[in-house]
Amino acid sequence: MSLNAERSYKMKLRDVENAFKYRRIPYPKRSVELIALLAISCTFFLFMHTNKLNSRLKEMEVKLQPSEFSALGLTGNHISGHDAGKHDDINTLHGTYQYLKSTGQLKHLTAAQLNNTPLAQLDTIFFNRITKTGSEKMMELLKILAKRNNFQARRDVEGFYEVVVMHDAYAKNFIRTEVLNCSRANTYTKHVAFLDFSHLDEPWPIYINLVRDPIERLVSWFYYARAPWYLAERRETFGDAVQMPSIEWLKKDFNRCIEERDPECVYEQMETGNLGDHRRQSLFLCGQNMKVCMSFNSHEAMQRAKRNVEEHYAVVGTWEDTNVTLSVLEGYIPRFFTGAKDEYYALKKTLGSVNRNAFRPTLNKKVRALLSQNLTREIELYQFVRHRLYKQYIALQLDVDPKLRV
Repeated sequence: MSLNAERSYKMKLRDVENAFKYRRIPYPKRSVELIALLAISCTFFLFMHTNKLNSRLKEMEVKLQPSEFSALGLTGNHISGHDAGKHDDINTLHGTYQYLKSTGQLKHLTAAQLNNTPLAQLDTIFFNRITKTGSEKMMELLKILAKRNNFQARRDVEGFYEVVVMHDAYAKNFIRTEVLNCSRANTYTKHVAFLDFSHLDEPWPIYINLVRDPIERLVSWFYYARAPWYLAERRETFGDAVQMPSIEWLKKDFNRCIEERDPECVYEQMETGNLGDHRRQSLFLCGQNMKVCMSFNSHEAMQRAKRNVEEHYAVVGTWEDTNVTLSVLEGYIPRFFTGAKDEYYALKKTLGSVNRNAFRPTLNKKVRALLSQNLTREIELYQFVRHRLYKQYIALQLDVDPKLRV
């Protein structure tokens, strides 16, 4: 073989070798898609697993801190259904504790700072009960505690109309003939807006009240007013003065009432009418000033209500936080509420059914969102009251166990 022929042969061998060495092996299209799908699936699995693991670690962190959260007595009923899982929400007991701790307020918090009971000039509890907050249940509890703690549980005479707002002369006469008309330790209960006893030159009682989620409260009243037993009771008590409503009105649905903007279910900002549908929880804490307190969802009414709660109320609780409320009542007003938890839970089944409508339909998400937009100040006031209640409860635990301040 000649030199040129041999060189040509070697070059051909090298070309063949390179062809095999650098060849590209094509994969079927479906195989590529399968590999991509497996990669995405693995990534998603790892993400979900890591997220779940992170949640479990947070739960374990809470369980491993008995000196804080367990000592505070956190149980399921301290967090409403809307707040469940939001452990750091300031509107929960847990969240309030964390907030106070993170801002340094926890170190200096004492029950004495939050206790208005010593400011009272009368051995009288004035429960100016807010409508549809479970006040009937509290009245039943007061009757039971009256026997246990040796005081008299009183209430106003039931009338066809509730006198919630009074002019000064009427209010002064009411205080003297009703609230002050008892010579021994007592409680007096009535649906009435906050009364400024100093303004009327009268001695201060011990103020208490209850609040409720403003949206749940509206829905509760809507169906309560249509309950057959409620209408029957009023007809029996007041006779022909009670006009029976139409079948169409009785069959109204709250969700549709809101969505269709039925006049009964329109909540216009700053309007001053519609007192009878109890849309203003703030009115009962704001007071008798019609110009300030009657405007619906008013910022000024909310601010005045907050100030009254801070300065004049011993306790404003809520049945949405039953254990906290009863503990605070026992701790801050022991003369009247010693044994409240024992008595309440001994008769829980009986008390739990007082004025309760078990047939109320569920509120849909769209309607709840619409109401949240229209009740911003009412909701803010409600959250403010709960936050104060939690502070009072935490302060009691801190007084018992100072190590919780660390």
